Amino acid sequence: MENSQTRRQFLSAVSMLAAGTMVEASSLHFPFLGRKLKVVLVGTGVRGTSFWGKRLVEVYPEIIEFVGLCDINPGRVAYAKKYMGVGCGTYTNFDKMVIENKPDLVIVTTTDATHHEYIVRALQLGCDVLTEKPLTIDEHKCQQIIDAERKYNNKVVVGFNYRWSPYSTKIKELLQNNEIGKVTSVDFHWYLNTYHGASYFRRWHGLRQTGGTLLVHKATHHFDLLNWWLDSDPKEVFAYGDLEHYGSVNAFRGNNCRDCEYAKKCDYYWDITKSERDMDLYVNNEKHDGYIRDNCLFRKDINIYDKMSAQVKYANNTVVNYSLTTYSPFEGWRIAFNGTEGRIEAWLDIPYHKKEALTQEALHALEMRQGGKEVTKYEPVIVHKLWNDHSTIQVPYERGGHGGGDKRLHDKVFVNPGTKDPFDRAAGVRDGAMSVLIGVAARKSIESGDPVRISELTDLEPRAKRLL
Repeated sequence: MENSQTRRQFLSAVSMLAAGTMVEASSLHFPFLGRKLKVVLVGTGVRGTSFWGKRLVEVYPEIIEFVGLCDINPGRVAYAKKYMGVGCGTYTNFDKMVIENKPDLVIVTTTDATHHEYIVRALQLGCDVLTEKPLTIDEHKCQQIIDAERKYNNKVVVGFNYRWSPYSTKIKELLQNNEIGKVTSVDFHWYLNTYHGASYFRRWHGLRQTGGTLLVHKATHHFDLLNWWLDSDPKEVFAYGDLEHYGSVNAFRGNNCRDCEYAKKCDYYWDITKSERDMDLYVNNEKHDGYIRDNCLFRKDINIYDKMSAQVKYANNTVVNYSLTTYSPFEGWRIAFNGTEGRIEAWLDIPYHKKEALTQEALHALEMRQGGKEVTKYEPVIVHKLWNDHSTIQVPYERGGHGGGDKRLHDKVFVNPGTKDPFDRAAGVRDGAMSVLIGVAARKSIESGDPVRISELTDLEPRAKRLL
């Protein structure tokens, strides 16, 4: 009886997550079989095996059963099984895994350029899908996902965890309550430090053909927050971008950090051998597919931008100025909303606003951490009304799991599905598409020098108020 009830709760959760934000609204059609939810994972890299793998196994053992793991690299998927502590089968063939195990849910955490392949195929095979962000990397793949969800009975949920952090939620609450009237413009700036920012250029993310550039892979988080905060769809994008810090602009380069002759003179040298997990997951399995985790930041095939700036006009006439820097001395972000009745300012991890003893590397490690005892701190949000002094709201903030967003996203799906969310943090295909399409439009604008209209990319028509 307990398993049956738990399963009903989960199915209700996924239905709620997908129903309000999907391209076409309908309910899921799982049978209530009185058993654990059968889940498979495709893509057994660090994100898949930790956040969408080991954490689910440890936190929700009465609700979830992994029945299959899949990766194109047989060594990685074998390590994933051991690391996650599961007894399911491992596969290098996705169709074989799904057909043999008949899962209820497919979790997709492969490279971004292949998300659409597994999403569409999973829908065809009768499964619901939970995918890591970004939904995909270009408008054509995006349209394939939109069409597939319309055609088949099953649904797609996008794991936008930043929406679920208490700090982001407080901003949403203030805007939803019209604290500063109608929002007319926004300034949003995100800073990746020389540890985290550089890591993208070491990995497959440094190639636009696999990651779509950071305007898609990383900024999809930021654009989704903007869409959600403003409760509107983007309409038009104009952008600038360039590669002038990493890649071929450097005077020297090596094969990878492990065997680089410039290790002692390179400020970006990173010793992967100090990480047992990276060695076991990646280095020990290079022989299977040739993927190098500690690639040179200055290799000549890097073809993404390391500085980006975009202006986004929304269907409700709000204008956003956005920038992303990948070689900042510190990691953090700041945002300001200008409204007809005032202004909201918010920021996180700007070091000169407070004393922080941890290194930038340690701060990033804590943000990505899953589990462990979390200490709640407080961070300010400034609300300034016209003709009045500003007020400071102290908002609870947790360092780990993306500001506390990770565990809250999981709990909503697996523990508290029946609770109505007043902030509409669930994300489906339309949400995933609209965040990706801003990045795609920005990329096209940089290449053409012209503004790009969102309506020209897929058949989704931007709305002044988001479709719920």
